[in-house]
Amino acid sequence: METLWSPWRLQYIQSNAEKTAGCVFCDLAKPSNEETDESNFLIYRGKENFVVLNIFPYTTGHLLIMPYAHFSNLYDATRETTEEMMELAKRAQKAILDVYRPQGFNMGMNLGRAAGAGIPEHFHMHLMPRWFGDVNFVTTIAETRVIPEDLPTTFRKLKPFFEDVI
Repeated sequence: METLWSPWRLQYIQSNAEKTAGCVFCDLAKPSNEETDESNFLIYRGKENFVVLNIFPYTTGHLLIMPYAHFSNLYDATRETTEEMMELAKRAQKAILDVYRPQGFNMGMNLGRAAGAGIPEHFHMHLMPRWFGDVNFVTTIAETRVIPEDLPTTFRKLKPFFEDVI
């Protein structure tokens, strides 16, 4: 039997086992300072939404765009929220394209646990860069993804693209 060490997975396993009464996304949305935002990989704070790196990414550059308001369904969001979300998605796609040169993107929402939402109580949009061959034998056979860059580096690369106001 082969062994693949992935000690970073323990944080994910424990976070699922130790669910708290609050919402992790609402906790992220709380006002903080620049240092706290950086340690949480929160890239940008807009008027209605914020942009944060997915701390359990499927690919390098996988980020989330989510409203400050705690909604589980897209239809509950205001027009201002959804319009800003799409503008942030456009900006995020351009930033990722400029930095990482992917060959495609996956963008979408998992609404409800049955649809794959890890946190179904607070909807959010995923934006993931994709490359030919990024799902290789390790992913297919071992069900393991290889992420070639750490989150602090990804944060530093993408943050400058969100420094001016939309």
